[in-house]
Amino acid sequence: MKNKFKVAVLGSTGYVGMELVKILSNHPYVDINFLGSETTHGIYLNNIDNTEEYNELPLLKANNSFNAEDSDYVFLALPHAVSNKYVKKYFNKINIIDLSADFRLDNFDVYKKNYGNEHECKEHLNNFIYGLAEINREKILYSKNIAVPGCYPTSILLPLIPLIKNKLIDTKNIIIDSKSGYSGAGKKFDFNKMKSKNDYNFYNYNTNNHRHIVEIKQELNKQNSDNEVKFSFNPHILPNFRGMISTIYCDLKDSIQKTDIINLFQDLQKINPFIKYIDNDEMLDFFSIQNTNYCKIKIFDHYSQDKLIIVSAIDNLIKGAAGQAVQCFNISENIEETLSLV
Repeated sequence: MKNKFKVAVLGSTGYVGMELVKILSNHPYVDINFLGSETTHGIYLNNIDNTEEYNELPLLKANNSFNAEDSDYVFLALPHAVSNKYVKKYFNKINIIDLSADFRLDNFDVYKKNYGNEHECKEHLNNFIYGLAEINREKILYSKNIAVPGCYPTSILLPLIPLIKNKLIDTKNIIIDSKSGYSGAGKKFDFNKMKSKNDYNFYNYNTNNHRHIVEIKQELNKQNSDNEVKFSFNPHILPNFRGMISTIYCDLKDSIQKTDIINLFQDLQKINPFIKYIDNDEMLDFFSIQNTNYCKIKIFDHYSQDKLIIVSAIDNLIKGAAGQAVQCFNISENIEETLSLV
C-alpha cells in the first residue's frame, strides 16, 4: 500500500462535504489535494467555517476544473442528478466514492421515476457497489466504484437486513417510523419551516412516498428471494440539526424468541466495530450518536410476545453519509476500518 492517497472532494462546502473533509483531514493515509464546489471558488474552507481541521487545505476551486489524473480517489458529495455528470467524465480514470443517489439503484426506470431522467451514464448503474459497509464488506474490498447509501436506508437496513437474512421476522407488515435532524435536507433547507417566534416545529413528510423507499426495498428484497418485503415508511423532520432515529415494528416468525434477536445483534457487534447493541438502561438518543460513525440499536418489548420494537440511531451526516464513505474507503483499500472514524 502506498504511503498516502491523493484525494479530491467535490461538493466540499455542503454539510456532508464539510464533514467529509474534517474526517479525511485526520486520516493518516490521505492527502487532500483538491477541494471543489459548484458555487464557491477562490477562498479557503475555513473562511466559511472556522474549524481547525480546515487549516492548510487547498483553495476552493470549481468542481469542473478537477483533473482525475491528479488524484487517486474522488469523493462526490454532490446532489442527485449532478453527481452522474462527473462520473461520466471520471469513470475508469479514478476510484470514485459517490455520496449521491445516482448510483445506488440497480434499475434506471426506478431511478427515473424517483429522481427524474437527468442521468448521463445509466450504463454504469451496475458498476457501483452499494456501500453499506457492514453488509457488503466483501464486495467493497478492492472495489473502485462505491455508491454510499442514503441516511434513512442506513438506519433501517443495518438492523433489518440481518433479521430478514436469518429469517427471524415476518416480512409482510413491517412498520418504519423515522425522525431526522434538518441537516439531512441540505443547506437549501428553509429553517423558517422549523421555527416560529413562539416555538419549534416537527412534522412528517412524504409518508410512503419518500425517494428512499425504493432504495430500502431494493436492498431488503435481495435478502428475501421468497416473497417481496412489505413495509410502511413514515419519515419526519425534527428541529435538531443532526441525528436520526428509526423505530421499526415487526412480527417475529413462529418459534422465534426475543433472545434470538438479542443474540444476533450481540454477534453482529462483535464483528462490526460501528454496530453497538444497547442491552442496558443506556439512553438511545441523538446525543449518544452525534458526531460518531456508530449505528446504535436497542430493542423494546411489545405487549405481544410475537412482536418486537427495534430502535436504530445514527448521525445522518456521518454514519448516514461522510463517515460511511470513509469507512468504505478504508475497506476498499484493506486498511483498518476504523481509521479517522474513532
